[in-house]
Amino acid sequence: MLDFKIDEQKCTQCGICSKECPMLIINGKNGIPAIKEGKEKNCIQCQHCLAVCPTGALSIFGKNPENSVAVNGAIPSATEMESLIKTRRSIRKFKKDEVAPGVLNKLVETTSYAPTGHNKNEVLLSLTDSKAALEDVRTLVYDAIKQANEEGKIPESLGMFVNFQNMWHDKGIDVLFRDAPHLIVASAPKSNSNAVADCMIYLSYFELMANAMEIGTLWDGLLKVVFESIAPSLKAKLNIPEDHEIGYMMVFGYAATKYARSIQSEGLHLNRISIQHI
Repeated sequence: MLDFKIDEQKCTQCGICSKECPMLIINGKNGIPAIKEGKEKNCIQCQHCLAVCPTGALSIFGKNPENSVAVNGAIPSATEMESLIKTRRSIRKFKKDEVAPGVLNKLVETTSYAPTGHNKNEVLLSLTDSKAALEDVRTLVYDAIKQANEEGKIPESLGMFVNFQNMWHDKGIDVLFRDAPHLIVASAPKSNSNAVADCMIYLSYFELMANAMEIGTLWDGLLKVVFESIAPSLKAKLNIPEDHEIGYMMVFGYAATKYARSIQSEGLHLNRISIQHI
């Protein structure tokens, strides 16, 4: 049920909602817009119609337009966005401070606005919201590596992870988590053909928002290898559904190091598409 409603006092019958609908299921040619007969099932729940209505006359899925964020110019300028992207660094040294619950909630709630394939919105974010929770995960991970090694389950090609475990056990050097206070894991159902891409998009949005809030991040590919190739059982211990695929994971917190400038890119690799007509 779309619960598609029009406030006739606000509607100007401009027809923009019908033109914007990607599935063309809104009839806006005959006065007050309405869903075309038999076309409800074609809706992809994008809410474009709600977002595009200039007077806030349209509601769908019971959403009140007044609860949406207004486009009022309060967005980063191109220069500000360029600076954010170019100066963002992978952080490997973190302060001990936790990110406050309110800040965490704002960060992940904003991330939930990231686009997903087919608009399925099936990405699950698994988060440690405290240092204690991260410490529990860290213990599980290093213990799992130790057990896998004792059972001869770590291939020679992944031998460095045995070294990581020894460094943690013997010297307290945390290569896998970098002593970060928080971890976030993005996963999605394996049945979703866009699962990994959706997770990567989510974490890209997460990272940009985090850096805008002066929170440092690190894409943790080493930790992902542990979950995928050394101790897959860890996924269940984090309450990640069995039918989910981990797209990627990231540690984050307040950076202990401040960078003074951007790096200088090694160059753009660009293919300008030009079809040869014969």
